[in-house]
Amino acid sequence: MQQGGFLIQFIKLAGPFWHSENKFAIRKDTIMLIVLTVMQIIMAVLITDWNAALFDAIEQRSMSGIITQIGALILIFIASITTTTAHLIYKRRLLIGWRLWLTEKVISKWMYKGRHYQIAFMAKDNHDNPDERIAEDIRIATEDAIALGHSLFYSILLLGSFTEILWRLSGTVFINLGVFSFSIAGYLVWISIIYSICASLLGWWMGKPLTAATNARQNEEANYRYGLIKARENSPAIALIHGEDNEQKRFKNSFQAIIDTYQQQTDAWKKIQIFTSGYSVASMGLPLLVAAPRYIIGAISLGTLMQSVQAFQQLVSALSWPVNNLPGIASWRASVERVLGLVKALDELEHDISCLNSHQICVGKGEKGLIKFENFSIANLEGQTVSSTINTEIKAGEHVLISGQSSTGAKLFQAISGLWPWGTGHIQVPENERLFFMSPRPYLPTGSLYAAICYPKAVNEFKRFDLENLLRQIGLKDLIKQLDQVESWDKLLSREQQQRLGLVRVLLYRPKWIFIQEALDSLTPEGETQMLGLLEKELPNVAIISITNQPSAEAFHQRKLKI
Repeated sequence: MQQGGFLIQFIKLAGPFWHSENKFAIRKDTIMLIVLTVMQIIMAVLITDWNAALFDAIEQRSMSGIITQIGALILIFIASITTTTAHLIYKRRLLIGWRLWLTEKVISKWMYKGRHYQIAFMAKDNHDNPDERIAEDIRIATEDAIALGHSLFYSILLLGSFTEILWRLSGTVFINLGVFSFSIAGYLVWISIIYSICASLLGWWMGKPLTAATNARQNEEANYRYGLIKARENSPAIALIHGEDNEQKRFKNSFQAIIDTYQQQTDAWKKIQIFTSGYSVASMGLPLLVAAPRYIIGAISLGTLMQSVQAFQQLVSALSWPVNNLPGIASWRASVERVLGLVKALDELEHDISCLNSHQICVGKGEKGLIKFENFSIANLEGQTVSSTINTEIKAGEHVLISGQSSTGAKLFQAISGLWPWGTGHIQVPENERLFFMSPRPYLPTGSLYAAICYPKAVNEFKRFDLENLLRQIGLKDLIKQLDQVESWDKLLSREQQQRLGLVRVLLYRPKWIFIQEALDSLTPEGETQMLGLLEKELPNVAIISITNQPSAEAFHQRKLKI
């Protein structure tokens, strides 16, 4: 990714924050941050002037002058604390606001119409671990952007303020080389510029490998965390087959990748550390050495000498902004590129699965009470067709059994819902009629059992009495007393209990179309037949399309659809 392109892409992605809904409050906070930064520069200039006055008083052995400077220091102290505190408040408010806005923007793309599911099937070169990119990289991208932007603005103000001060304090020096002589005005300014440029070029060259090393390490850290989370989520299965040794080897290999990238980062940091250590020592002694001759010959006072040293250091600090911020810039850029990679992958996915592509399945709205397939076929990710070509209709109230490979049947359901675009043909789904998909294991988010059953709607959308009655009908009356209990229900309840709760959910929602993907396979054949009968009784006009491995359930369906 080119630097220009990188900056332009970041500005296009994150810049509209200042034109968002709360733009007036955001702009006010930004202006206040700028004003307070200017005040910080004023404090820095005042401290430099105070330092000169103090050393002049010391040189003159003036006690009254020292007492005067003590009073001035108290005023500067109060003003500095006030300015710094207010600056922190406005900066942090802007930080969290920008992070919230950008997080919501990226999440809205990621969670749009199943894109979070579909993106998992794309090549993972630049969008792996989207959770890490959203949670951590957006935080770094926004927080460090403001921190770096503020420090850059502060350095520019320092440059403007202390260039004038140092130029005035430097005076004019005359150099006699015997053959010819010449004068240099503001010689300390020129020395600071030459010194900073040389240091910046050297620091940039030595710090180039850090960006790539930081990005690589962030990727491996995210992969390691993902592996740990996956093992935790599947701990029962791992324990039952005694897979702990294998998991430990996987963790070790994953951590070894972290060690490798850590070593790359250490090598890059080593070069920067060598440079910064020497640079800090030189920056401390150089201004005093180059300004001292004028004091020795009596051209300036001790106060002017110390003020010159401070002004030189401030000017070098401003000019050395790129060098001083190399690690921060590397970390920030790596995180921004990871966020941009995710956003780019989502945009590409949006384009790839659009109906403008003739090699994709197009899902559109059709007439009520009818699902229609026209020249429809399913393909795998490599583009190979894995189903027969389907031209058929399913009418409201029909009970249809899908026959064939269950994995292909699952892709059929995903295609109807718009999640599987790989294939050809058209699907027309009824407009304004809810399609309800029952997966093999219903999603039960952590929280109260009441809220988990009602998901994705809120609990106030349904009557508690109706829910309790359905639990009794389904055979889960023991769970009624746990409705307000907060737990991780996907781990606490058995698979059969979870599938029965999935049935409670569908009866609460009362859709017109139900797609059952092995969602009752943990029940006994008699139990599955009983639950299908309950669906027919409670929702007599609903269409039921099923994928099941239970032969006894075939009698419930009116026909088969072979795929």
